[in-house]
Amino acid sequence: MVDIRHLKYFTTIVEEGQITKAAKKLHMAQPPLSQQLKQLEETLGVTLLDRNAKKLELTQPGKILYEKAKQLLQQLEDAILEVREIEAGTNGVLSIGCVKSCFFYLSEIIQPFHQSFPNVKFHLREGDSFFICELLKKREIDIGIVRLPIDSYHYEMIRLPSDPYVAVLPKQWNVSRRYMHMKEFVDVPLLLLHRIQGKGQYELVIHECRRHGFEPKVICECPDATILLSLVSKGVGATIVPKSTVSFFRLPDICVLDIIDSSIEAEAAAIIEKDRYVAKSVHHFLAILQEKFSDKMEN
Repeated sequence: MVDIRHLKYFTTIVEEGQITKAAKKLHMAQPPLSQQLKQLEETLGVTLLDRNAKKLELTQPGKILYEKAKQLLQQLEDAILEVREIEAGTNGVLSIGCVKSCFFYLSEIIQPFHQSFPNVKFHLREGDSFFICELLKKREIDIGIVRLPIDSYHYEMIRLPSDPYVAVLPKQWNVSRRYMHMKEFVDVPLLLLHRIQGKGQYELVIHECRRHGFEPKVICECPDATILLSLVSKGVGATIVPKSTVSFFRLPDICVLDIIDSSIEAEAAAIIEKDRYVAKSVHHFLAILQEKFSDKMEN
């Protein structure tokens, strides 16, 4: 059986032109190196070097093996380097799942992370919080950026700055003011974010409406914020979404109003699975994320 060590010895002998010089470079005695070369030739059943000439010369089989061995040794060296870089978090792929209404947070981090670690590539997935948590469980992503609440038992969590909810109305409704009260939603057709499964922003908004003494008129539920905003722009109805979502997906035919008597805020977090090996690139990303938003969290 030919192993990597044999190939390393052989290529060094060829490049040095003498077994004595090769042995010196390899920090070993000349007789064992000669024995290793002989063993390689016996294993392959061919003569690799013509020893009768004044200088060692490659035979035709030797030339082929030398070229292939050089390629293999280079590939091995590259593989070792890549593995070390990945372990150090400076290379490889970082997979992130993000709720659309949280894209604002992600957009704030990708650029500074890329500047620090330009050889790490991003693989991005999107979906609602339930779907992102499922991707984490299946280990299809490394990090999730989700809206709370979630079942936090399985995850380590870094909370992100909370976000006030705002009213988004069609511009064609000709609303001239910049704010509204919750009770003004009584007869408004509402389009609300709703997770595929589990409780989240939908239940939060419904509860807030009931707290103000009315049952909302919900005509559409959808887990995709961009779909809801598009429907609002067409005049289908109004929605209540996190403020950063609107600023990130701003459409021309909508108007945004503050809700001055609402007590609810949208909460978000970056999550990773507990008790799972976490690559260094994940640690680097989370460290930059914490640094980026630490001041806003303190305020």
